[in-house]
Amino acid sequence: MTELDHYLDIFEREALPIIQETGKYIFRELQGFDHSKVETKEKNSLVSYVDKMAEKRLVAGLDNLYPDAGYITEEEVTETKLRELTWIIDPLDGTTNFLQGIPIFCVSVALRHHDEIIAGAVYDPARDEMFWALSGHGAYVNESRIEASAKKILSEAIIGTGFPYHDMSQLEGHLDMLADMLRRGRGMRRLGSAALDMAYVAAGRLDVFYEHTLNIWDIAAGIVLVQEAGGVVTDYEGGQQAGTTGMVVASNKALHPVILDAIRTHIL
Repeated sequence: MTELDHYLDIFEREALPIIQETGKYIFRELQGFDHSKVETKEKNSLVSYVDKMAEKRLVAGLDNLYPDAGYITEEEVTETKLRELTWIIDPLDGTTNFLQGIPIFCVSVALRHHDEIIAGAVYDPARDEMFWALSGHGAYVNESRIEASAKKILSEAIIGTGFPYHDMSQLEGHLDMLADMLRRGRGMRRLGSAALDMAYVAAGRLDVFYEHTLNIWDIAAGIVLVQEAGGVVTDYEGGQQAGTTGMVVASNKALHPVILDAIRTHIL
């Protein structure tokens, strides 16, 4: 077994149960949640004690798997360290949904080896669905293999997107893009969780997802999920900088050029 295979084996056998148990903790907290303990990080960006406790639980469990690994985490309950192996964690993606009692949220965890994301998991506790992928080994939901959709025509596509919380500098272009997709696509969806959007692209439930002003922890697990499911993930210019620019397009291979062309027309 190579060193990389060893990392992947541990992720599948030991990290997935930790991620699942954290998601179950979040779902239990949905009932009787104390709204007095909600903080505002910035405009329309909220954090709760559940986000922070979920992150602590993840870090405590994952620390035992690769003791020398670093972390990039949303809530910063542990020091950010970039190492040969780095965990990228969003403990509760879809916090606003959670706070409103809308059961569309998830735990998102990815493992990066040097500059490559080698494993990722997105767990939806409301549906008990674990989307997970290992580099070179495909993508799955629970025990079933998943693949990106095979649709080739935009008029047949279900398209997911998201809206900015605070940076409205490109709002006009994105509204033009939204109007175009509403006219040309089969339907639009806005779930409120980018990690789940990307998992749904990997599973063929969404054919396309695009959004800007995202962070690396929002999309890291989704990147390996979509790629291992046979899809494509790029930034808005078609490059590989989605994790740094915060602009992501995830789709099947046939529709990706169509979406990039529309983005060039309306946004760039």
